[in-house]
Amino acid sequence: MKIHNFCAGPSILPTKVMDQASKAVKELDKSGLSLIEISHRSKVFVEIMEEACKLALELTKLKDKGYKALFLQGGASQQFIMSAYNLLKNKAGFINTGTWSTKAMKEAKLLGEVIEIASSKEANFNYIPKGYNIPSDLDYLHLTTNNTIFGTQLKDIPSTQVPLVADMSSDIFSRNFDYSKFDLFYAGAQKNMGPAGTTLVILKENIFGKVSRVIPSILDYSIHAKSGSMFNTPPVFAVYTSLLTLRWIKSQGGIDSIGVKNATKSKYLYDEIDRNSKFIGFAAEKDRSEMNATFNLVDPALTESFDLLCESAGISGLKGHRSVGGYRASMYNALPIESVKVLISCMQNLEKKY
Repeated sequence: MKIHNFCAGPSILPTKVMDQASKAVKELDKSGLSLIEISHRSKVFVEIMEEACKLALELTKLKDKGYKALFLQGGASQQFIMSAYNLLKNKAGFINTGTWSTKAMKEAKLLGEVIEIASSKEANFNYIPKGYNIPSDLDYLHLTTNNTIFGTQLKDIPSTQVPLVADMSSDIFSRNFDYSKFDLFYAGAQKNMGPAGTTLVILKENIFGKVSRVIPSILDYSIHAKSGSMFNTPPVFAVYTSLLTLRWIKSQGGIDSIGVKNATKSKYLYDEIDRNSKFIGFAAEKDRSEMNATFNLVDPALTESFDLLCESAGISGLKGHRSVGGYRASMYNALPIESVKVLISCMQNLEKKY
């Protein structure tokens, strides 16, 4: 039976990418060696890293605009403290839209003053705050563009006079907008880009040297940039598989084309959530995420019946996060629209049955 993978992460990857990556584990490009046993200093892997960084800048339309792309380790969680180490001199501002921005604030407080500019905590983060004022004396403003747990997404990137930093872990490469508004953004690979193990960081070169503190070498962006993401041994499999995914995105027509497909998938599902008498959406309608649709049953007593329908249809990874409950359908780039249609069919069957 075909499995329809709605898992929030690690999540679905394109079939072509999985096939290529699995072959490379046995032998990389007729080298006689496995991808996971070659030296990261070898010419073949250096070229892989360079292409991955170049393609990340190309897809975000930041090539030749003074940006660097880095593939690092530690996940987005390490970027919470790493961005603060490199940028926070006195005071940073945060738009608090969920679990991950809350954790990012906690880490930044170790190094300076943190101001919560706006928050949706009082409504269990089911919307994106708007209409806030951004102080001009901030070292940077931090945003989370998509909130995987709560199913909300930032639709409009604010214009600021201060550097803009973003956690894009769950919607990078999923839609087109002006990435040049950001001075630094980062994303764990395991949503839209590759397997867990590497984190993409794209940053303006002019942010190096912003602070006078001594930064641990492993947390210093300038050191990683000078060494071409090779300061320490990189996660070779995660970087290579991310490269394959970036190539796949380009082959699909780039972010513009991918964005149209994602908008179509999410519209199908949200239309059904709103139409179906057995379900109700969690996130505020105008802030709904195209990546992670969160919804609940109107009558929780139907949970077992709906779960059985989904299981029999080969649907996996639909259970909602404990912070929200209910269901969460993650519709990342590689999820085919056919999987969304199967889920919709299960929702309609539940309504007919009851």
